[in-house]
Amino acid sequence: MQDVSTLVAQAREGRPRAVARLISLVEGASPQLREVMAALAPLTGGAYVVGLTGSPGVGKSTSTSALVTAYRKQGKRVGVLAVDPSSPFSGGALLGDRVRMSEHASDPGVYIRSMATRGHLGGLAWAAPQAIRVLDAAGCDVILVETVGVGQSEVEIASQADTSVVLLAPGMGDGIQAAKAGILEIGDVYVVNKADRDGADATARELNHMLGLGESRGPGDWRPPIVKTVAARGEGMDEVVEALEKHRAWMEERGVLTERRASRAAREVETIAVTALRERIGDLHGDRRLGALAERIVAGELDPYRAADELVAGLTEG
Repeated sequence: MQDVSTLVAQAREGRPRAVARLISLVEGASPQLREVMAALAPLTGGAYVVGLTGSPGVGKSTSTSALVTAYRKQGKRVGVLAVDPSSPFSGGALLGDRVRMSEHASDPGVYIRSMATRGHLGGLAWAAPQAIRVLDAAGCDVILVETVGVGQSEVEIASQADTSVVLLAPGMGDGIQAAKAGILEIGDVYVVNKADRDGADATARELNHMLGLGESRGPGDWRPPIVKTVAARGEGMDEVVEALEKHRAWMEERGVLTERRASRAAREVETIAVTALRERIGDLHGDRRLGALAERIVAGELDPYRAADELVAGLTEG
């Protein structure tokens, strides 16, 4: 058992090993997790969480690295959660062993962590909300969450980030993909990366047209900007940071930022509660209460919904 108060104090001092241990406790669903979250709660709320999503090959990792460089030029501490597909054998991050953003590895103002989805749909690791909280409490000014790159299911990033960035690239059919359900609704900032390629202007125009078609915004509502970048050369990244800061200011001015964070906290509480309930139901296999309810359903005395209500009532009372 590790001393949580010591780990939290060390994380506040910016010690990467302490941050790593806290995130490992989160990922491993440690028995100390409740103690960790209780210790972190009063220390959070200062970080700006930016989610980056998009199809595989659009340059998410390169763009994330370039954003780190841009924010570090401003003197801000940056945390990065790079969510990778899970290995079907070990459950670990399939790409977690690769060298990510090597130019930032020795920078004490940057913390980078690969996390495995462990089969969780939506492009995010199930432990991402708590890992974000660890980085927030550790003093990161900006937290960049880079998702797996699995397509439309990545819309979950919108529920975890203050601002969602959707990346596209010319020549990949991303314009059509963006028109599909979900992607156009989640973007606060759109980035057309690899803008030195043919078709970049056409991709930006197509995206702008589609955003206009789906628009039902009133005066003063946020209209997502479209920024063209060449992340591999760092071109356009200052403009992306400017767009992000404008969105943050807009949210703060209208109270949207507080609303988003409250919704995020509500979903987190719901997930924890549902997970706990599911575990308790899982323990019931072979239990006489579940067997008795099943027999009453077979006998036509009870329908499955009523049976489920009785089961939940019994679990919550017990």
